[in-house]
Amino acid sequence: MPDPTRPVPELPALPVTFRPGRTRAVLLTAGIAIFVVITTIALLLETLNPGERVSFVFTGALLAGVLALLSRPKVVAEESGVTVVNIVGRRRLDWAEIVQVNLRSGDPWVFLDLSDGTSLPALGIQPGIAKQRAIRDASTLRRLAEARSIGDPERHQD
Repeated sequence: MPDPTRPVPELPALPVTFRPGRTRAVLLTAGIAIFVVITTIALLLETLNPGERVSFVFTGALLAGVLALLSRPKVVAEESGVTVVNIVGRRRLDWAEIVQVNLRSGDPWVFLDLSDGTSLPALGIQPGIAKQRAIRDASTLRRLAEARSIGDPERHQD
């Protein structure tokens, strides 16, 4: 239950993007490093023929691509709704479709309970490396969803 003596922070100006910044930085840095190391090895090993060198570089590029794909998740909140971008999918939601924003202890990321009875994972807010930031982001998204829901139009802030 919210503490009535504690001031509620103002809602951010929209659009706002939530993404796991530190995790993204680690994944992209590792991807670049892996690609550079494997490519360097391919070029330095004199016993490799051109086909083997290409396969080394391709493998490095493939690994870097997978890490880049893992760094893709984000949640974008706009006036008209929310876009959830996960590893391979993207889903656009109206504010009214979001019933609840959940980040429970032990959850790997935020889950959005939707009006159709389903739950959508939102990997753009995950407590992995930056737990306090994920809690803050989940709280902000929750307050945005509550303020913009059709069930409570007087709470809508511009």
